[in-house]
Amino acid sequence: MEVNVDSPGGLRRQMRVRVPAERVAKAVDERLQRYASRAKVPGFRPGKAPRKVVEQQFGASARMDAISDIVQQTYPEALNQAGVNPAGQPKIDITAETPGEALEYVAHFEVYPEISLKPFSELKLERPVVDVTDADVDQLIDNLRKARRTFDDVERAAQTGDTVKVDFVGKIDGEAFAGSEGKDVTFEIGAGQFLPDLENGIAGHAAGESFTVDVSFPEDYRAENLRGKTAQFEVSLKQVQEPKLPEIDEEFLKAHMVDPATGEAGLREKCRGALEKERDKGVVAQLKGQLFDKLIEANPMDIPAALIEQELPRLRQEAAARMNMGNMDADKLAQLLPDNLFEQTANRRVALGLLVSEVIKAQEIKLDPERVEKALDNIAADYEEPEQVKTFYRSRPDMMQGLSAMVLEEQVVDTVLGQADVTDKTQSLDELLKPQQQAA
Repeated sequence: MEVNVDSPGGLRRQMRVRVPAERVAKAVDERLQRYASRAKVPGFRPGKAPRKVVEQQFGASARMDAISDIVQQTYPEALNQAGVNPAGQPKIDITAETPGEALEYVAHFEVYPEISLKPFSELKLERPVVDVTDADVDQLIDNLRKARRTFDDVERAAQTGDTVKVDFVGKIDGEAFAGSEGKDVTFEIGAGQFLPDLENGIAGHAAGESFTVDVSFPEDYRAENLRGKTAQFEVSLKQVQEPKLPEIDEEFLKAHMVDPATGEAGLREKCRGALEKERDKGVVAQLKGQLFDKLIEANPMDIPAALIEQELPRLRQEAAARMNMGNMDADKLAQLLPDNLFEQTANRRVALGLLVSEVIKAQEIKLDPERVEKALDNIAADYEEPEQVKTFYRSRPDMMQGLSAMVLEEQVVDTVLGQADVTDKTQSLDELLKPQQQAA
């Protein structure tokens, strides 16, 4: 078998393959024998038709099937012979297939880029150093109390933090517009659920009052027809309620699985532990993000388009699942979430995958079974029956494979960090966690 590989440019390759006529003839003959053994030819019992009759009736089909078989068989052989590693599936063109002569075809594909990793010591990273303060604990306890707050009707004027119930209708130049009307709409003043002008315009009024508020729409407002315009909202304020935070009593402590005997000190200790756990996760996540950014920056490469095309549907499905659109028809989903929304992320994900694989190979990193078990313990620890969780994971090869991949990636990060130029940078807990919360 003759194999020649050309490089039209970049990662693209054209592999020309010539299969000897003898191999083609043998494959066609084997196909004809299969047809003959089961062919139903009028005037003959099944499998008893003369070879010449079988050839006349099924010869063309047998040849097409044989050529398909040969291409499937010889393509990996040709890759091995040429010593190339394709990225993605090939496009194959048959260029010569005359009976009695050699079969020739061309396989078009991309190859993986050659990566020569820059020294990890050139990567400059900043490790967040974060102390969990008493103020951080106070904030978390306030949030826990707000989550269980109750509301009491008040006759005074509404203010920031109050919950109000309103009817409203907005008009521009005396005409109502789409989405401008609401009935029994309830929201918290200052929470940013509505435009600031509307929320601020309601503050200062009491239940039972009706009034008009001028509301300016920003230049980048989502509805293009409203951008930069000012509307008059006729508002009827029907109810004003002020929040009442619960006391940190026995009921509150039990609800948060804190021993009432430990009192508020026990709650604070638990909150501090939870925040320290989030802090530790946040430090790892920020370092990992920095590391991956620096790896990509230091090691630019051409990325096979075929790998991007494979990644796009996965990203679309992940986005659909987050938006509860996972059951939507694939074509409809592609219209709502086109490829261009995910191309940048797909490029990054593929590049990282290639770089991580290269680090694993270059550093000869092997999966650490003990770290896999520790990771499984950490996951199970968040459940009431940890042993059942671990048994379930071990019964699912796909879940264990995902866990192993996560651990191997952590080993890669640890290996690179151990050689990188890392300096400490003091941050507050809010500075550490807020960007990650916004990204999520």
